[in-house]
Amino acid sequence: MKNKIIAIAALLLATTGIQAQIDRSQMPEPGPAPEINLGKPDSFTLKNGLKVLVVENHKLPRVSMTLTMDNPPHTEGAKAGVAGIMGAMLGEGTKDIPKDKFNEEIDYLGANVNFFSSGASANTLSKYFPRITELMSKGVLNPNFTQEEFEKEKERALEGLKASEKDVASNARKISRALSYGKDHPYGEFETEETIKNLSLEDVKKYYQTYFVPQNAYLVVVGDVKTKEVKDLVEKYFKNWKQKELPKSPMPKVDNVAQTEIDFVDFPNAVQSEVQVTNTIQLKKGDADYFPVLLANKILGGGGEARLFLNLREDKGYTYGAYSSTGDDKYVARFLASASVRNAVTDSAVVAFLDELYRIRDTKVSQEELENAKAKYTGDFVLALERPSTIAQYALNIETDKLPADFYQTYLKKINAVTPEDIQRVAKKYYLADNARIIVVGKGSEVAEDLENLTYNGKEIPVKYFDKNSNPIEKPSFKKKVAADMTVEKVFDKYIEAIGGKDAVNDVKSVFVTASGTIQGMTMDMEAKQTSEGKSSTVISVGGNVMQKNVFNGTVGYNMARGQKVPFTEDQIAAAKMEAHPFPELKASNATLEGLETVDEEEVYAVKMNDNTFNYYSTKTGLKVKQVKIVGEAPQTMSVPMIFSNYQEVNGIKFPFTYLQELPQVSIELKVTDIKINEGVSDADFE
Repeated sequence: MKNKIIAIAALLLATTGIQAQIDRSQMPEPGPAPEINLGKPDSFTLKNGLKVLVVENHKLPRVSMTLTMDNPPHTEGAKAGVAGIMGAMLGEGTKDIPKDKFNEEIDYLGANVNFFSSGASANTLSKYFPRITELMSKGVLNPNFTQEEFEKEKERALEGLKASEKDVASNARKISRALSYGKDHPYGEFETEETIKNLSLEDVKKYYQTYFVPQNAYLVVVGDVKTKEVKDLVEKYFKNWKQKELPKSPMPKVDNVAQTEIDFVDFPNAVQSEVQVTNTIQLKKGDADYFPVLLANKILGGGGEARLFLNLREDKGYTYGAYSSTGDDKYVARFLASASVRNAVTDSAVVAFLDELYRIRDTKVSQEELENAKAKYTGDFVLALERPSTIAQYALNIETDKLPADFYQTYLKKINAVTPEDIQRVAKKYYLADNARIIVVGKGSEVAEDLENLTYNGKEIPVKYFDKNSNPIEKPSFKKKVAADMTVEKVFDKYIEAIGGKDAVNDVKSVFVTASGTIQGMTMDMEAKQTSEGKSSTVISVGGNVMQKNVFNGTVGYNMARGQKVPFTEDQIAAAKMEAHPFPELKASNATLEGLETVDEEEVYAVKMNDNTFNYYSTKTGLKVKQVKIVGEAPQTMSVPMIFSNYQEVNGIKFPFTYLQELPQVSIELKVTDIKINEGVSDADFE
């Protein structure tokens, strides 16, 4: 017992001595980077140039394959979109296997086989690996390009362009690439309705014959296979793939702007602004700056703990997320910082982006911030090593990017060696705050004036205007003047007359609307009830389960979601008293006429109903075509638009039968299934 007491006392003394020697004002020195031992894939090359990498992993009876062609980038010009259509047509049967039979066999074997313009991929049980390899090779090397499939894919491409025409975020990405690289550059080129309509089946066949070649191709096989089996199968099914000389495709020179500028594109239907701060860079994985840049980007905008996110979302509430990316590429890449922000704070968001760019350029990051970024990278890297596909991807990167053989073995050591001085050096080199394009795609009538008056550090930032196809234009006229004799009362009168007239509307005591749509593959149902006494109830169900219920009895109301009942605030009660009526235009005594705007290329009167609701009425038909509601709590609010269309008559009154709600990440279309007037509504609905 005595010996135990002595031992414990000695341990306590030793521990106390150790603690006394620690200087807690200094961060501990980081430990050495973990040793990384990567298994090296087996590899072999066919006579036609196809290189094969094999990673054996026998834990599960599955195999995955990826075929990638690493051809130099090239433009498609007047045929832009041909590569995408060609890729979509691959795998639609072969010259000796009809489309239905080809797809049925793959499904029967429980496999997954996909084709695209630069290769193919497959995932299968190992016992079916030989047959899937054969089918994939047939799809790649023996495609059956038919006129029927071409017409289908061409129509799909045109429908996709039409669907994205009003999508502000996707247009912002397209415009940003085009302005950064130039529309004549492979990375800035984009397809249009004109280029798609310009395509023929012969163009698709010619593109395939020209660019689908083996000499720059890599086939990566991972899973429960033996290298010898892979070699035998690949030689059997891919040896007849013929080499062809690729056309020369010089890359246009890419330059950054001489002075930071705002490039603005007007989207009148935008409910928030897409802001992108970008400049092109030259950075490859094998460059000495690569690892400092990884950490610089992680600190600046690489996640929810990064500076941009903390500034624009957590501190200022301008957006739901702000991020950055710093690309690497053998030819040219770019730095990009972006966010979707509220219209009212678009100019302020631009300032916040510039603040963070200059901050990381002008002031060294703290050692603690750097170590946190290193720890995150180390964790992600080590976790990724548990996946066999990681080793295959790393091996492919070494081949395609001409990296040293030990690039990934020494990866963490190079991460660990980065200093605050390195971060500041690469930030100055790659984050060109003085030579950046600040691309803003948004509603010009609400944001352009503030952007034109924006200064930073006492200097004006020039604003240039572009159309939706990235062509420079003169400054558009965003706000048209309303005729001097036009009033909000006249707008409402025209609307009431357009839907059926005052007599018909005044006879309405209640309206009961049911509508249905889909969201992420699930059925969404809506039941909305309103009375002329100012009572309302809306129930939203998804997959048969009630997700949200809003009820207002004319005096008080509540929201119910996920079983929680939250009473209306005073502001919500005030808004509900006006909006609960089937025709709020009859009661909107405080509404104001804000001006003329455009909704889907249609001129409309913009009417402010209250602080959180704006309605838009067609100057031509008088019908209400759009409503925008501001939801959330300041400063983190967002504008939610609802588009009304497909007006149909019910009991002498016209109602919209299609509702389209546009959210940042998804659009929800509801089709009205029934409208009941003066029936199906009771006081019990508003309890």
